[in-house]
Amino acid sequence: MSRSQRHSKILEIIASMDIETQEEIVSELVRSGFSATQATVSRDIKELGLIKILSDKGFYKYAAIKGADNKVSNKLVNIFKDAVNSVTSAENIVIVKTLSGSANAVLSVINQLNFPESLGNVACDDTILMVCPDSSKAENLKQKIKNLFE
Repeated sequence: MSRSQRHSKILEIIASMDIETQEEIVSELVRSGFSATQATVSRDIKELGLIKILSDKGFYKYAAIKGADNKVSNKLVNIFKDAVNSVTSAENIVIVKTLSGSANAVLSVINQLNFPESLGNVACDDTILMVCPDSSKAENLKQKIKNLFE
């Protein structure tokens, strides 16, 4: 089967199941009649721009950041991964440190992801401040962002 068919199946799998590992994706693909290896799935994940997000059950699962409402290009995802230096939180604020001059590009990706924990975001040259309603939401947001670039 073609790469695009495999990509479509991967997106279908992660939309319908909580998938934690590449091996789980390989297993589901094989179960669906696709021939796949971990190395192939690893490349597919990168090409599809998949990320890991915190599930409702408290573990990280694969998710697509490209959707009908979130059209984040691969270039922006790569900029995000390359430009973010650190993510910390203090009380109800999340601070994202970036390479000099990269904060606005990183904030563009963050804004397109529509994190519900964030009330508002501000960027300067190398820092993004994200305001959350409380410290627990700030901690959740910090973990989501860390997971995007790690």
